[in-house]
Formats: sequence, C-alpha cells, structure tokens
Amino acid sequence: MPVPERSVLQSALADLADVPATGRWVRSGRSRLHVLDYGGSGVPLVILPGITSPALTMDFVARELVGTVRPLVVDVRGRGLSDAGGAYGLVEYAEDTEAVVHGLGLDRPLLLGHSMGARIAAAVAVRDKVALRGTVLVDPPMSGPGRGPYPTTLETFLGQLDQALRGTDADEVARAWPRWPRREQELRARWLSSCDREAVVATHRGFETEDFFDWWPSVPGPTALLYGAESPVVTAAGAEEAARMNPPARLAAIPGAGHMVFWDSPAAALAAVRAALRPMLE
Repeated sequence: MPVPERSVLQSALADLADVPATGRWVRSGRSRLHVLDYGGSGVPLVILPGITSPALTMDFVARELVGTVRPLVVDVRGRGLSDAGGAYGLVEYAEDTEAVVHGLGLDRPLLLGHSMGARIAAAVAVRDKVALRGTVLVDPPMSGPGRGPYPTTLETFLGQLDQALRGTDADEVARAWPRWPRREQELRARWLSSCDREAVVATHRGFETEDFFDWWPSVPGPTALLYGAESPVVTAAGAEEAARMNPPARLAAIPGAGHMVFWDSPAAALAAVRAALRPMLE
C-alpha cells in the first residue's frame, strides 16, 4: 500500500479546541491558507513557522506574546490546514504572506519567522509589497550555493514524516527532540503528518539553492536576527557574516538553544523576541 502524502489527524483537529485563537482563511492565487488569529488590539505580528512546523506547533510562542502584540500564526502552504500544491520557492512563500496581510487587512504588521519562516520574512521585507513595522528573523538557514549543505539531511526529514504518516507518538518524537517540553512533543506527533511531502522536499532543496544572503543585506530596518548559541544552522561565522552584511540589524544569540530555538530554550527565546520587538512597537 502506498504511503499517503499527507494526513490531518482527527486528534490534531481536536487540539484546536484548546487554542485561544480563531481560524481565519485567505486566498493566495488558487491556494487557501489557514491562519490562527489570537486577537487583541495590539499591533499585528505575523508568525511564520519552519519547514515541518504547522501553525499550532507555535501556539506556545503566540500565547506568550498576547497582550504585547496581536499574534497571527500562518499554516504555511503545504502544512497544517493550508492547501498544498504549486511552487515552494521563497517568492511563492512571500506572495502567500503578502496575501495574508492584504486578506486580513493587517495594518503595518510585524513579521516573526523561524528557520524557513525567517527566510520568508526576509523576502517579504525586501520585496516591499506590503508595509511592515519591522522583522524578527530567528535562526534562518544560511546554507546555499557554495555554502555547503543544510545541516539536517532531507532523508532525516522524510524519515520523521514517514513515522508520522504510519503513526507516531510523543515518546518517539522525544528520541529526536529530547529537550522539548512534553506538550510540544505531543503536538508534533499529532501534526507532523499534515506536512506535504513535496513541500518538504522542495523547501529543503531551496535551503541549498536559494541563498539567504541574496536577501539579507537589503532587509530594511528595523530588523533583528536571533539565533541559537548552539545552532549548527547559524554558526559563529554565519552570525559574523550577517552582522557585516547588514550593519544596522540587531543580532542576539540565545543561550542554551540549538536551531529549534523556542523549543530548546523557551524563556530565553521569548525574552529575546520581546526585547527585539520593543523598539519596533514604540
């Protein structure tokens, strides 16, 4: 029997009942995109997750920012409840993000992206199709042409996806991510199967064929680049290059964190995000 490309579990859908957010929908071309809107009267903060992180897996980040901003977490194309299909390059992801801003009538939002989402945030800022108050990029992949491979292989991602599609649990997730809070291990176990295989394959390919540094020097301020002090994705050399190529940007290392910054060191990561957002909200 062939392995399905994607599956949204009933147990995953049931998680939505416990989330203090409203599901909203927008169209980007032919694609329907799902967004978790945490509400409030604050400045909108559009949160863009990573390659295999549906929106609900960043619920613990959004909840902590309610009151400071109005968090909106996007199910990026091919993840969660958003449609799959089409292209999965940075331009297409940026167009989707712009559609979210326009479709929900967001006035000069902030962007917060992790990993893949950080790359998307950079592209949106440089394209300048929507007005932004600022951007916070968290551990963007700095691999690319002539820069070596992305540290996590495609085979690793696909192996984890296969586990999810045949049925996994928090204990199995914990073997790959032992430092994560238990709730986040459980959510990943239930939501990973909602990630489309081709979306993962194409995005991973993009990590090695699309150069973050083609965008980063032109990202306008205010912008901040946060990275895990122990991350193999943003190395000390990568952070030094990022500082050199965009001098006005604020850079900060998150102690005790690898690439999965929020999951590895939640308190320190959230404190760094708040510090980065503070001047953007003045």
